[in-house]
Amino acid sequence: MKVTYLESAAVLVETEDVQILCDPWLLDGAYYGSWAHYPAPDFEPEDFDDVDYIYVSHVHPDHFHPPTLERMDRDIPVLIHDYRWDYLRDAVEDLGFEAVELPHDERTHLDGDTHINVLAADGCDPELCGNFFGCTWYDSEADQTGSTQVDSMAVIDDGEQTLVNTNDCPYPMAESSCRKIKRDYGDVDMLCHQYSAAQFYPQAVTNYDHEEKLAERDRVIQEKHELALNFIDLFEPTYYMPFAGEYVLAGDLAHLNEYTANPPRSEAKAFFEANTGEGHECVFLNSGEHIDVTTGERSASFEPVDPEAKRRYVEEELAPRSFEYESDPMPTVDEFRAYVPLAYENMEGKRARIGYETDTTVLIPLVDGVCLELSIDGSGFDYTTDLDTDDYDDGWVKMEVDPRLLKRLFEGPHRAYWADAKIGSHIGISKEPDIYERGLYNVLGSFHADGAEVQANASHDATAESD
Repeated sequence: MKVTYLESAAVLVETEDVQILCDPWLLDGAYYGSWAHYPAPDFEPEDFDDVDYIYVSHVHPDHFHPPTLERMDRDIPVLIHDYRWDYLRDAVEDLGFEAVELPHDERTHLDGDTHINVLAADGCDPELCGNFFGCTWYDSEADQTGSTQVDSMAVIDDGEQTLVNTNDCPYPMAESSCRKIKRDYGDVDMLCHQYSAAQFYPQAVTNYDHEEKLAERDRVIQEKHELALNFIDLFEPTYYMPFAGEYVLAGDLAHLNEYTANPPRSEAKAFFEANTGEGHECVFLNSGEHIDVTTGERSASFEPVDPEAKRRYVEEELAPRSFEYESDPMPTVDEFRAYVPLAYENMEGKRARIGYETDTTVLIPLVDGVCLELSIDGSGFDYTTDLDTDDYDDGWVKMEVDPRLLKRLFEGPHRAYWADAKIGSHIGISKEPDIYERGLYNVLGSFHADGAEVQANASHDATAESD
């Protein structure tokens, strides 16, 4: 078995029988343009048209990346978990691929001696996974069959070697599935696991100062590293590769890179080598390099990036980039006012369904000094042109978004997702008190209207006025 590291969570697993490309995010621009790679890849998506299968762990765009897949051979089957909802299957099929849904914990034959087993993540704590918007398990009235999660892990074995790819599944969220794998498979030769934070925190928290962001960055890095040690302790792999969630912010967000909980890979390597026992070898590879899992031989030694070269690349290449939504016309207050009632109705439906309410007020600046005041207790919404957060004695959360992206968010998931905008650091978040309210963010994930419905209502209003 040979494992080639490409970018972030993208790896190529090769046995004597098959080649499986896992989570191919190979082009810059995930999360509405903000996520990029460094160093820049020296390969193209078309270079992998000869693989036998593509495995996509979940729908987040640094794992399921449509621009990458659009440049690949549509005859390659795409293996996914059989989720309760069909959003990932439908998205794969919309690109022209065959989506092969694999049941939870069912070892599936691929070819020769090679099998794959895809397992759903169990239980979800947004403080760990960063999925603050739309976490599906919270919906207590949903049909309880199938997986509620947005993530999966995979076991690939060829009869001799076993590889476990946990993708973004954080510990302890995935502990029960991991223990099941360990019981069923025994020895693990290669483990690929998360070790950093693929989320907006702390870089996009607007009421933290420089020192607070640095302190929180270091705390989150340490927390993620320590959580990752649990994977190694449980699986006791011969080799382990910390990976996934590796990115660099581009465009107007490039100045936030120093605050992301995304440590230099050389520092992460030093941490894991110092904190794991003998018999478990840490593997970091440069992009395009591989390890032979049978012999442990590498195609090349790991070479840390030059910090100064990276700084220049970010400043000269990434920072000048623009986001697609920045070419949109600037929306007006009246346009936002047309969306808000429908978006609030949609959000209220979700809030009532899960039985959640809070006295915290959500503040969303629109344009021209107008700010939306949003209740999460069913009491409605209002607008203010004289925002003073001291007026909200029961607490507030302020969410600042470029108005052009905000309009896309209001238009609905077919245009933009709150979750992806948040992970991409496009939403500046501040709050008082500085606590996390799980249900609030879950409900906010449904704060959108359908663009066509807004247009229809606008046409109806215009007709009524003319009458």
